[in-house]
Amino acid sequence: MKNIIFIGMPAVGKSTVGVVVAKRLGCRFLDTDILIQESEGRLLKEIIEEKGIEGFLEIEDSVNAGVEAENSVISPGGSVVYCENAMKHYKEIGTVVYLQISFDIINKRLKNAKNRGVVLKNGQTFRELYEERVTLFEKYADVTICEDELSLEETVDKVMEYFVTK
Repeated sequence: MKNIIFIGMPAVGKSTVGVVVAKRLGCRFLDTDILIQESEGRLLKEIIEEKGIEGFLEIEDSVNAGVEAENSVISPGGSVVYCENAMKHYKEIGTVVYLQISFDIINKRLKNAKNRGVVLKNGQTFRELYEERVTLFEKYADVTICEDELSLEETVDKVMEYFVTK
């Protein structure tokens, strides 16, 4: 198996689904937001506050483009789709799975985008961010799984169906 890379909005469940899928497949799980925090020695929101959005995206692109993994499930942050080098790398080393969810559901799940380290431009609404990113998620996705109306277990089952039958 090559790697499975989950993309999608913050709070869509990339890490939660990723951990369960990795356990079921018996492979490694990588959360690249944690790799970024470890490499920088501070939280994502602190990096964004200090370096600005462009500075953060440079770090995110570098860390993600440098991921060396085999037989792994990888969960990058939602803004990784702004990082061309990282996404090119992920397309080369695995299958990119877009965990899709409607705006209304994700808006209810995500209470405070700023505290979570979400890359929001000054004056940008969460809806504008959602619409901007959906286009990029669709561009990079090899597989799309719509999570609307699905439980965690049902989402994991859909992922497993795709990869176990391949």
